[in-house]
Amino acid sequence: MLKVVKFGGSSLADAAQFKKVADIIKAEAERRYVVPSAPGKRFKDDTKVTDMLYTCYDMAARGEDINEYFSAIEARYNGIIAELGLDFSLEDDFHLIKNAFIHKAGRDFAASRGEYLNGKILARYLGFDFIDAAEVIFFNDNGLFDSERTNTVLSEVLKQHEYAVIPGFYGSMPNDTIKTFSRGGSDITGSIVARAAECDIYENWTDVDGFLMADPRIVDSPRVINEITYRELRELSYMGATVLHEDAIFPVRIAGIPINIRNTNNPEAHGTFIVSSSDKYDTGNVITGVAGKKGFSVLTIEKDMMNAEVGFGRRVLEVLETNGICFEHLPSGIDNMSIILNTHELEGKREAIKTGICRHVNPETLEIEDGLALVAVVGRAMVKAKGTAARVFKAISGAGINIRMIDQGSSEISIIVGVEEADFEDALRAIYQEFVY
Repeated sequence: MLKVVKFGGSSLADAAQFKKVADIIKAEAERRYVVPSAPGKRFKDDTKVTDMLYTCYDMAARGEDINEYFSAIEARYNGIIAELGLDFSLEDDFHLIKNAFIHKAGRDFAASRGEYLNGKILARYLGFDFIDAAEVIFFNDNGLFDSERTNTVLSEVLKQHEYAVIPGFYGSMPNDTIKTFSRGGSDITGSIVARAAECDIYENWTDVDGFLMADPRIVDSPRVINEITYRELRELSYMGATVLHEDAIFPVRIAGIPINIRNTNNPEAHGTFIVSSSDKYDTGNVITGVAGKKGFSVLTIEKDMMNAEVGFGRRVLEVLETNGICFEHLPSGIDNMSIILNTHELEGKREAIKTGICRHVNPETLEIEDGLALVAVVGRAMVKAKGTAARVFKAISGAGINIRMIDQGSSEISIIVGVEEADFEDALRAIYQEFVY
């Protein structure tokens, strides 16, 4: 068996965490390829190294003296090296990075150095080889990830290293400049390495026991999900669940590699397995999880006999397309049509949208209402359980909350409910309590 393991910033925030990570890796010889993040927060009011690098680079770009601030970054790494007792120095790297900042090498370069430096320390501490991600992970001229070239090159390189550390978060452009993924991109790197290594399991180590059934900031002590499919994860991640970067699903999904979310601070916990498909169900829970987010608007159109008007919906959506807006959901009736949109995408475009829709379909009424929150109830078992929707609506009604919108796909893997933003937290808690407590 071969495992690729990725450790987040909280797992590598200081020397004590490095030691935990090393113990985990060395506990199983199958853990051969390691993807680290940059050092995260050591305590609540601490600053992540990536944020420090961004700040320092911006100071340099403004022509400010960065010596003192850069020294604080050096101190973070030197402190880890000293506490690990390593005979190792990053002074040459510090010198090069500092000069690159002064000469405006780019914010992506600046941000990537957090993972790069942490990777070098971890490789030295473990006695593993170090592979610079810039040499094996590639973007094309448009800044898009070049998955096939990366997979080909990385596969061949990994075959030359039995054990190796590959920093997360970045790769290189065709002109050899550094390009980063979006924040949380080390998850993506881990998935890319897992695919290239053709591993059996991709372990993603973080600071929670697994993927939780609900947001712990809203629901007290939500249960850990033992097993979840890629489709369920995608639904929950899109609606606000934040354990795993949603783009990290795709490279391993292509290869059918399961992901295991684990807790660095509680390595004995089983964690959550993310799999391509599963016939297993938690007999105690119909749903897999519940998640949601605020910040939506509903555009409502009413017109008699609109269902008999050929091309009505297409013309409405063309107006949104012309204004560069994607829609989230499209619940409709015979004589009305509702379109759920991200409120921030409407900024500066409301009048153009209204004018365009009026010109194209001549509605009887047209209005845009803000302040909508969406709650997604997700679960592969829902299709086999009678009355799931009724239980969702009963729970929300029982909490004294008015439902503004309902949307359920034919696959029945999720039910989306729209409520007022002020009722969002209560609605989520009510649904969780109905199905879990």
